[in-house]
Amino acid sequence: MAKRTNKATFLPEIYSIESFIEKVAGLQQIDNTTTLFKLYEVYISLINKEDQETFETFSGWAQTIIGDFNEIDRYLIPSDEFFNYLSEIKDKDHWYLADEKTTLIENYLKFWKQLPQLYNALYSSLISSKKGYQGLIYREAANNIDTYLSTNNKTHIFIGFNALNNAEQHIIQQSIKKDCAEVFWDLDEVFYNDTFHDASHFIRSYYKNWKVFENKQFNGGHNFSNKKEISIIGTPKKIGQAKAVGQILNDIPANKLSSTAVILGDETLLLPLLNAIPKHIKDVNITMGLPLQKVPLASFFELLFTLQLNNTSELYYKHVLELFNHPSLQYVLEVSKLNVVSYINTGNIVSIKFDSLIAQSSAEESEIVKLLFSSSENNPEHFISRILKIIQYLKQNLSVEQSVLREYLYRFNVLFNKLEHLLSTFSHISNISVLHTIYKDMLSNETLDFIGKKHDGLQIMGVLETRVLDFENIIITSVNEGILPSGKSANSYLPYDLKKEYGLPTYKEKDAIYTYHFYHMLQRCNQAHIIFNTEAGDLNSGEKSRFITQLQVEAQNYPKHSYNNLITLPKVPKITSQLRTVQKTAQVMDQIKYRAKSGFSPSALTLYMRNPIDFYTRYVLGVGDTEEVEETVAYNTLGTVVHDTLEQLYTPYIGELLNADIIKVMTTKADKQVALEFNNTYSKSSLDKGMNLLIFEVAKRYVHNFLKLEKKRLDNGEDIQILKLEEDNNVPITINGIDFPVNLRGKVDRVEKTNGITRIIDYKTGNVDLAKVTVKSWDDLNTDYDKYSKSFQILQYAYMMHLKTPFLNPIEAGIISFKNLKSGFLPFNYNKNTEITTETFKAFSEQLEQLIKDICNPNIPFVEKELKDPFKG
Repeated sequence: MAKRTNKATFLPEIYSIESFIEKVAGLQQIDNTTTLFKLYEVYISLINKEDQETFETFSGWAQTIIGDFNEIDRYLIPSDEFFNYLSEIKDKDHWYLADEKTTLIENYLKFWKQLPQLYNALYSSLISSKKGYQGLIYREAANNIDTYLSTNNKTHIFIGFNALNNAEQHIIQQSIKKDCAEVFWDLDEVFYNDTFHDASHFIRSYYKNWKVFENKQFNGGHNFSNKKEISIIGTPKKIGQAKAVGQILNDIPANKLSSTAVILGDETLLLPLLNAIPKHIKDVNITMGLPLQKVPLASFFELLFTLQLNNTSELYYKHVLELFNHPSLQYVLEVSKLNVVSYINTGNIVSIKFDSLIAQSSAEESEIVKLLFSSSENNPEHFISRILKIIQYLKQNLSVEQSVLREYLYRFNVLFNKLEHLLSTFSHISNISVLHTIYKDMLSNETLDFIGKKHDGLQIMGVLETRVLDFENIIITSVNEGILPSGKSANSYLPYDLKKEYGLPTYKEKDAIYTYHFYHMLQRCNQAHIIFNTEAGDLNSGEKSRFITQLQVEAQNYPKHSYNNLITLPKVPKITSQLRTVQKTAQVMDQIKYRAKSGFSPSALTLYMRNPIDFYTRYVLGVGDTEEVEETVAYNTLGTVVHDTLEQLYTPYIGELLNADIIKVMTTKADKQVALEFNNTYSKSSLDKGMNLLIFEVAKRYVHNFLKLEKKRLDNGEDIQILKLEEDNNVPITINGIDFPVNLRGKVDRVEKTNGITRIIDYKTGNVDLAKVTVKSWDDLNTDYDKYSKSFQILQYAYMMHLKTPFLNPIEAGIISFKNLKSGFLPFNYNKNTEITTETFKAFSEQLEQLIKDICNPNIPFVEKELKDPFKG
């Protein structure tokens, strides 16, 4: 406008259609949440107390009803006639054979018959307070338009509209009829002249049905037929689309960026897109808003709600850890986080008491910990008050650099202040569950608006933001069925036929709206990149939009258009995996010498056999498994419990010959001992439910089955004498070529003498068969972990004991597998010979010494092995 005048002048008043309608109606618009509360007030005033639903139940269906009221009003439908028609339809839908209607059917039909009362009472209540939801304001504006025009002689210009509801149509027609308005449509004539093209569906109907257009011809532009380069690009997933946009932007000259728009069909693509924009593009203007529920802080408040909704006398450890580990709290809970995480993990605590949590927190941070974890006793007012205090605490502890988090906090502060106002105004939010429902509804409508340079740099926007805007270059993403257009989904109680009968919009009209927007984006551009998701695994994905197909079909009508169809994958850096090699430096050798002196265990040596890099990580660097809460009893814990139970049961009988009476005594003590060992090893938490109860029963079954096996051996005439249990061994070994001390260490589960043979036994709670303790060639012992690790372990136990005190009796070493108890004792065998002799020890010691030499040789690096894929074998 400034360019069209050469003198000082006043700008005209400029309104959005919603603001103009409010002015004509003389009413103030309220949001959906306030409308919901107003409707509930009307509901409880009309419905008998015994038939009333709680606000929580009511809110589940009332939002949809409000949407339908909104639609009826915007399209100026006679409400009483409409609802009577709807009630009759619902009656016909639920036919029944019995003469009498059931109570359920009667209540259902009563609900539909009460709708006119609800509607009229809500309408009257809002009008009396000079407020209204959007549809009500539209209906009142349509009723008031003649009065408004009689007192306002200004010229009104309506520009850029397409799909108008009945109220808007009436207002615009009356304004034109009074000769005080003009309307300008942004539609190319090529679409208007095509009577089957949905882009012109609405505007064609206006020229056909509006009396004010009886003698007027449509006058549009002629832009769509001009030369255009259209690229249709298929690429997988959201990230693939974001990367594809980044590649396209990389090829656009800097001086063309100001006339380039990236249009997001799916607005959740915004954050991936921002990370994919090339670094040389500095100026970016985001016209759309980022949904507040997508910012990281939203998950923080959701966690607070989760804690309260699951409120019991104790807090679930995962909720506690999630809150302590949330990025929003990283600067205010540093000390307490370390203490609490350590306390939970080391104590294997699944449920933590509030007092214990406070006790583990630092004095400086106890204030915020109390605010985060204290119970609000299902009191919404108390909970909101706590959240507002938490927001203030976080705000006061933010650094200057955390400006983005400060903005997030401000927006959530506003949101919770609105909730607090609703709490003080209406009495229907009776518990935190209802509060959570209202919070989620309000959050879904909140956006974080971006501020940028409107006329400089790259423009990023949603589909609706493109109305009345034009760009030379456009990049449209997510052009898939279910997104563009959005499909048949409709949150409404009104049947399709009823909508058609009364001229309410259906999914067909919605498709026509999307068609207009899509072709309007292309209308004046020179170059368009249309990107769709090729991946069929996601909801609303995999099938390209009908708009793309339509463009391709129409190509013959537009000879100046050039089309380029591509299926592309985003460019990603090539990553080559290389097996690691670690040289044995002086520091590494110092650690190896330390480990050698403290003793190489069978598990350490077999770990080296499996993968030298794993040995280096565990025994040189000292990096163990991360300590975490074991919510469900792990398999190694089950093994420890069974081992310790058997040790406690058998210890009083070391040196004795077992008999049936001893086995009977141990059997009576078994269950109690298993429970005690679980208590010592796992947690003091209850084992009386869930998966842990099943594992507890498995442990008891293992012990009882083992004792039954012992009794069976005795019944078969075996003499069983327990010699040692869980004996620690640490013995020195001399190896040629190694000039520093080397020891072997390990704990032997059980040593017994049976029928004159000494047996060294290792318990395994897993499944082991005879093949795992069989060696056919000594040269293979160090080469295959999967085949020979069990043999290596039991031979090392026997060899250590032999070095400590040479055996005088015949020796066997083997495994008892609790998952394969029917096989009994599984002895190590070399070529089917189970007796361990001097020759056995000599052959084993050669393999053992060679393995230790490799570990201790400074010239042999740790080289990673490529392990077998367990799924491929």
